[in-house]
Amino acid sequence: MSGQSGTSAISAMSRSEHAWITLSVMLASIMQALDNTIANVALPHIQGSLSATQDQMTWVLTSYIIAAAIMTPLSGWLAGRFGRRRVFLLSITGFTLASALCGLAQTLPEMVFARLFQGLCGAALIPMSQAVLLDINPPEKHARAMALWIMGVTIGPILGPALGGWLTENYNWRWVFYLNVPVGIFAYLGIQAFMRETPLRLGRFDWTGFLSLSLAVGSLQMLLDRGPLLDWFSAREIQIEAVLAMAAFYCFVVHVLTTDAIPFVRPALFLDRNFLTGNVFIFIVGIVLFATLALLPPLLQEELGYPVVLTGVVTAPRGVGTLLAMFLVGRMMGKIDSRLIIACGFLLTALSLYEMSHFSLIMGTDRVVYSGLVQGLGTGLVYVPLAAISFATLSLDLRNEGTAIFSLIRNIGSSLGISAVEAMLTHNRQVLHAQLAEALTPYPGVLQGSLAAQGSGSLLRLNLEVNHQAAMIAYNNDFYLMLWLTLLAVPLVVLLRRAVPVKTTEPLVLE
Repeated sequence: MSGQSGTSAISAMSRSEHAWITLSVMLASIMQALDNTIANVALPHIQGSLSATQDQMTWVLTSYIIAAAIMTPLSGWLAGRFGRRRVFLLSITGFTLASALCGLAQTLPEMVFARLFQGLCGAALIPMSQAVLLDINPPEKHARAMALWIMGVTIGPILGPALGGWLTENYNWRWVFYLNVPVGIFAYLGIQAFMRETPLRLGRFDWTGFLSLSLAVGSLQMLLDRGPLLDWFSAREIQIEAVLAMAAFYCFVVHVLTTDAIPFVRPALFLDRNFLTGNVFIFIVGIVLFATLALLPPLLQEELGYPVVLTGVVTAPRGVGTLLAMFLVGRMMGKIDSRLIIACGFLLTALSLYEMSHFSLIMGTDRVVYSGLVQGLGTGLVYVPLAAISFATLSLDLRNEGTAIFSLIRNIGSSLGISAVEAMLTHNRQVLHAQLAEALTPYPGVLQGSLAAQGSGSLLRLNLEVNHQAAMIAYNNDFYLMLWLTLLAVPLVVLLRRAVPVKTTEPLVLE
């Protein structure tokens, strides 16, 4: 089939083949995306079971993040060199095996090794699933295909904490990892049976480009992950990681622009205006979506006293909003300018963040549900057309690399956003606690009478209340910052062009 055009390759595929491939790659996407957050709530139980300190437990998350960050850009080259189907099958096999090893781990080194292996194998699943769905659907159906893909990418992190908490509470933390095994087996069988291989792109591997980019991304992820624990740039480790990240990225850019050989990441990717602008947008989406997901569970559980299950219930409507957006976008694309849909999505996201910036300690669950529903709707309206329009004008032979870079930029945005809001939260809590404490006086009044009635424990209770109030204001400030970041992104939609799919001699599918 190597001589076929992409269009004829799509038309030759039966409906059942199309459905099975879509289901299989979606399961792989959900499995990988779910694993980014599902283990977080189980960490205290894992820590006790493995007899590890809190500082040591951070490596359970860090090892996965670093490995995935390094392997994500490599997935595009691997798919071009060895074929997307082979890479997909090996990635699912490795990820499923690593998940089982995580569940079987008896010591901390075993767990860290298994998580490292899991990150290495899982990095290709998200970008490759996006590339597959773009390839097996004609351009006019790309929006609907991206809606399905985004369902896996976004629903996983949203449901992860609640599902992880439920499994840990009712069964055992090991089931958080065992859950991936049957899903991985099913996805493997579907891809093995129905997916066809893609064309191979032979050529020498650019070791200089790969190593410099890996060092830059790995150092940056280490900096962002370890920074909150080590008080950021006051620690020598963070200073070294910052220097390494900047120096390695500089070497990578210089090498890519000056090498005579085919570079690890081809500059032609960033000559496409839609792809370049789309990466700016997905960076912002990564910050806003994942930073919000990181802030809400501790806010609801620690400040408002919600149990884990209730936290999952009140944050679930975010996923409902995203599903609703996918349903709407699939019918609006082609009838309404994609740029207008993206702008409306950002405005809805800004509205939800405005609502979150006015959360209080005495609010009901309805405000959490409403704001989450609106944010899910807004994020979906941005994400779906953005994922389609970013690749609409990109040459098909650049798609493997493009989807890998697209996922990498989103992941960097999420890591940067989470680190930034957590650092701001910690700093603002301390500053606000001091400011609120200054306003308290020992002079007669309602406060003095209340303190006298409560006896010796009154000052402790008062300090606890000041802590809660300071934390609530600090959370509001974080949401307010993301509100302005979202609004500043809206004018950038004018940089996007109406998409006219490119013609290419590169076939979509091989036998």
